[in-house]
Amino acid sequence: MRPVGRTVLPAAALAVAALLATAAPAVQAAPATAAAAPDIPLANVKAHLTQLQSIATANGGNRAHGKAGYKASVDYVKAKLDAAGYTTALQQFTSGGATGYNLIADWPGGDPNQVLMAGAHLDSVSSGAGINDNGSGSAAVLETALAVSRAQLAPDKHLRFAWWGAEELGLVGSKYYVNNLASTERSKLAGYLNFDMIGSPNAGYFVYDDDPVIEQTFKDYFAGLSIPTEIETEGDGRSDHAPFKSAGVPVGGLFTGASNTKSSAQAQKWGGTAGQSFDRCYHSSCDTTANINDTALDRNSDAVAHAVWTLSAGTVTPPTGTVFSNADNVSVPDNGAAVTSSVPVTGRTGNAPSALKVGVDIKHTYRGDLVVDLLAPDGTAYRLKNSSSSDSADNVIATYTVNASSETANGTWKLQVRDVAAQDTGYIDSWQLTF
Repeated sequence: MRPVGRTVLPAAALAVAALLATAAPAVQAAPATAAAAPDIPLANVKAHLTQLQSIATANGGNRAHGKAGYKASVDYVKAKLDAAGYTTALQQFTSGGATGYNLIADWPGGDPNQVLMAGAHLDSVSSGAGINDNGSGSAAVLETALAVSRAQLAPDKHLRFAWWGAEELGLVGSKYYVNNLASTERSKLAGYLNFDMIGSPNAGYFVYDDDPVIEQTFKDYFAGLSIPTEIETEGDGRSDHAPFKSAGVPVGGLFTGASNTKSSAQAQKWGGTAGQSFDRCYHSSCDTTANINDTALDRNSDAVAHAVWTLSAGTVTPPTGTVFSNADNVSVPDNGAAVTSSVPVTGRTGNAPSALKVGVDIKHTYRGDLVVDLLAPDGTAYRLKNSSSSDSADNVIATYTVNASSETANGTWKLQVRDVAAQDTGYIDSWQLTF
């Protein structure tokens, strides 16, 4: 996962033929008759991690951008995919004076105008082998792609898999990919699934709350295992789904935690150790094959396959609610008073739902400065986001779920935003309520 901090995307070299969306079609739920995904063998996923560890060991202890260990990692994954019948391409870019690579793999068949994509960043930080971050996601996506080949899957949608370079330097590879797509190709992307750190040793089970159909697909899978999930917040905007989301592509994914501390409540429902980081070896030399929770890796690898099988099949329209929105820009003063943007809600009966969706798009150059609240018609405040001095990523683009069942639905709802620190500025771009 990308470290906290801002990095400017450098100028880059070649683009590979691609696809994705300025006005991407929403991911659609699969019909109940969709074929069930196979079990992804944990032993196979761990074998890939062993290979990535060996590559790092033989190349200065890491698989970082611009280093021999990264290119060897790309070559390993590419060879597996080529042998399995994929059409692969290396997309080359430059960052920090060094050449980087994205690996793109297409499975033949499926509707070329409806492309489901799954990806993970393949690079590590320079201080270690990066086996959880992000060998775990890379290996699970690879083994899912190989399972597609073994099953000779013929999905309705076209399948594309990707392994990103230079994520640890600021999502450089995935930004380059998205930025170099023609709008006609962007519009073909039905969804992007991101997997970054899915085998943390003190694991939690976190689901991205972006596209509602993708989110529900993962939640349904874990519910079937009687595993409670939580909304992912620690890495929001800090992994490779961010540039896709900014381009209007439906996104989702899984995460098992990084440097944040597991609470007592989380340890009670998931096991592990309260008061300890989800991954004590995050961005450290101890992020080796010993730094993996096999149970979490196994469950999440199966969830990757479940999502790929489910979301690549069928054309059923996803469930939608009534949307009330405001797209008028409201400036947020630097280190100043709170500002609000209003959405009048009419024509509803009774109270608001217990899972009211609040979609927020705030442009800001240091999102950690912001405190964001939803104000109900009676003035009750629901905290959506706290400030954080360590969260230096750009923008707040997220969907929050609020239990507003005690509030009357009709009335004027407000998004309240306050900048609590100096130097960075921004504005409310748009927001919406989905009842």
